[in-house]
Amino acid sequence: MTDVMEKNRRFYETQVRELIHTRFAEYEDRIAVGIAGEGSDCFGYDDEISRDHDFGTGVCLWLTDGDMERFGAELSAAYNELVDSMERSYYTDRLRERRGVMTIHDFYSAILHVDCDIEHCRLSEEDWYRLDHACLKTAVNGEVYRDDPGIFTAFRNYLLGYYPDRIWRMRLAEQLHKYASALQVNYARCMSRNDLVAAELCRAQGVESAMELFFLLKREYPPYYKWTYRALTERDEEGILSARIKELAMEKLNPEAWNGTRYHPNRQNYKDRIVSLSEEIASDLEFMMSDMGLISMRSRYLEIHVNEVLNGNDPQ
Repeated sequence: MTDVMEKNRRFYETQVRELIHTRFAEYEDRIAVGIAGEGSDCFGYDDEISRDHDFGTGVCLWLTDGDMERFGAELSAAYNELVDSMERSYYTDRLRERRGVMTIHDFYSAILHVDCDIEHCRLSEEDWYRLDHACLKTAVNGEVYRDDPGIFTAFRNYLLGYYPDRIWRMRLAEQLHKYASALQVNYARCMSRNDLVAAELCRAQGVESAMELFFLLKREYPPYYKWTYRALTERDEEGILSARIKELAMEKLNPEAWNGTRYHPNRQNYKDRIVSLSEEIASDLEFMMSDMGLISMRSRYLEIHVNEVLNGNDPQ
């Protein structure tokens, strides 16, 4: 737990909990409290650099729509009064939107950008397909300190249950295609034409897809893109894939490796280290899919696996 996460919890335990107990005792068991949502501090990734905006100690107080109507305004006023009394609270208007009193429905709906059915813990297949990895991770990060009604936690656990199988397979197939297209086909074409800008775009798309594929295969949501690699290093226990992805991202383009080399769709130019790394990463991902029982044939060309991933048997 980071210092900021500890400060937020301590703020709840020493001040917010007492505020609720003394001034809202009648509703004490109706208020869910925690810290989650937007902000690097909710991921435990805050540092000195990230504290230059929308940063400060605070918690979220989640209510049902009915409870918001009954006592939400009074609770919000009391909470804001408490925050404003703190020395150096640094609360910006944007941070006030992320902390304080809000409905459970509005919290999840604002982050996921869909109208969430909190009562039934349900999202349509169309909604699941529209959702972005990062917003899902944002919706389930942080900590819940207290939730007697269990409504906030129930929807949180529903999201943590991960994508429905069909949507999961569709996302896997999309990223397999994207990786193969960007790094295993188009990168070589661009380097053969000496189109270095396009080659850089291919490399960037491939790096992004490799990381998304890793998290999809682990059935976990990656965070906002600037934190994805950090999260990958924490989750990649052996560190092999994350090290290769870092090398792939940092390797300089080498046009000289393509001098006198004609493009051939079925022949890799291993004089280019980026090509070698692309194939090594593809092999790592192929091994993960094979180990899960997602694929029955071995091939580092990830496009080969798209149809089987979409239509194959359930993973073991």
